Amino acid sequence: MHSFKCGAPVLDFLGTLRARRNTVPTEMLVSPESLEAWFRESGLVDGDTPCGPSDLEQATALREAVYLLVAATLAGDDYDADALALVNDTARTPSAVPQLARRGRRRTEATPQQALSSIARQAVQLLGGPDAALLKECSRDECTQVYLDRSHGGRREWCAMDPCGNRIKAAAYRARKRTEARAASPVRSSR
Repeated sequence: MHSFKCGAPVLDFLGTLRARRNTVPTEMLVSPESLEAWFRESGLVDGDTPCGPSDLEQATALREAVYLLVAATLAGDDYDADALALVNDTARTPSAVPQLARRGRRRTEATPQQALSSIARQAVQLLGGPDAALLKECSRDECTQVYLDRSHGGRREWCAMDPCGNRIKAAAYRARKRTEARAASPVRSSR
């Protein structure tokens, strides 16, 4: 099961590689079926999007290219030319198109390439628009999830309360208690 907590599907897509700074990051897109599930669970498509190994390879390449662009945005650096070209080339292909079904229900079906084009277009919109200023990376060391901080005053420090916010708050509480305990303990002097 995939996680959707970042405020934009393209950022949730980046989160399919978790804990990037760890020695061994956790890959969530481990098979073509897991990519199909991500497309469906994200709401990008409503039906099945049969994926093959080459689609998975394209998806992870796009994900890493978008991540390089997002990381450059966060650092205030120039974009990597290869990453930029891959995102722009993918965005140029036809994207998923919602269709109106009977009784007014919307339904989106897409090929893997159309779904990836939709993700690339979201990246272009996000990074080329005003929401780029809202990008933040989770402050929990073990997490590398990037999210949109729409909190009042832009003070949010973690991607989601569960688990990151809870863990950061618990660590801060334990640190305060240790400091209080040291301050309250009598100082022994040596004679």
